[in-house]
Amino acid sequence: MLIAEKKKYTVDDYMMMEEGAPFQLINYDLIMSPSPTPIHQAICIRLSQIILNFLDSTDNGGVAFAAPMDVKFDDGNVLQPDVLYISEQRRSELVKDRIEGAPDLVIEVLSPSNAYYDLRQKKDIYQKYGVKEYIIVDPIALNSELYILQDGVYQLHQKAEKTEQLQSVLLPGLSFDLSKIFA
Repeated sequence: MLIAEKKKYTVDDYMMMEEGAPFQLINYDLIMSPSPTPIHQAICIRLSQIILNFLDSTDNGGVAFAAPMDVKFDDGNVLQPDVLYISEQRRSELVKDRIEGAPDLVIEVLSPSNAYYDLRQKKDIYQKYGVKEYIIVDPIALNSELYILQDGVYQLHQKAEKTEQLQSVLLPGLSFDLSKIFA
């Protein structure tokens, strides 16, 4: 059976796709996105650079990745967060041919084509599977929200505007200067 004829897809269907295909598997649906905008990619690079510099300066032992990087949560959900971090303690457990399980930190940069999924469906999946810290960066509103998982539910910990600093709770000392992120 051709994948296009199915109504629900699994990780097995997803893995048959060509490497680099612009899809994510969200709640058993294949969701296609166009390539990100230049501002989206510039923000992702800046965020990644800040995290990598932090990890290098602290000898943290954790690892960071940027999209596209498959993160398998279950048989119906393979997501590609824009940026993710996995602690040293969980690294060998999660890092395989792809990431298998919930990263410790996920950052999503909103785009017109993905905002619904990042703010609703993907956020619910991250919460359900235990992503400890979830950051949403909005390049249109020029702000960012940091959610912390408490008792299995995301709680808004901090909302920062374009001239403020966003402070990670999971990684003390890691902060994002939004004026540089949105430069």
